[in-house]
Amino acid sequence: MAADHLPIVETHSATQVWRTEADTEALALALARSPALRDAFVSLQGDLGAGKTTFVRHLLRALGIAGRIKSPTYAVVEPHEAPDGLAIFHFDFYRFSDPREWEDAGFRDIFAGPGLKLAEWPENAAGRIPLADLAIKIEAMTDDTRTVTLRAHTERGTRLLAATA
Repeated sequence: MAADHLPIVETHSATQVWRTEADTEALALALARSPALRDAFVSLQGDLGAGKTTFVRHLLRALGIAGRIKSPTYAVVEPHEAPDGLAIFHFDFYRFSDPREWEDAGFRDIFAGPGLKLAEWPENAAGRIPLADLAIKIEAMTDDTRTVTLRAHTERGTRLLAATA
């Protein structure tokens, strides 16, 4: 495992409030500009409808992905390739329940290899996926705003977090 994927002793975090979808897009653009995103693992947590997939769509667009961006809810993973050749894997572990699927689908190899990994509902694959470089938790508030907590768990995650400031 690369040194920048090793856990850091101190977790760094930041909180944002998203008032509009433009705020969602702004975070996606900031992360897309960071060279640290290239082989990162970003996890996304939040209730149904919190905005996880919307955020991923903005991030993929910022990375140059054109065309329809499907949610991987039923497929579990949707692969993409950015114009610069970056492999991107968008996981949705909401319906993930069979541990054999992890091995059969080659997810271990994907997480061990190069490319950006984005995972919604990471708690459903706990014990199989590595520690996320950057964990994003999106909480929908009663006034339609979102409280977003970004938590860096690795050196790469710390660089990503710095890119959002």
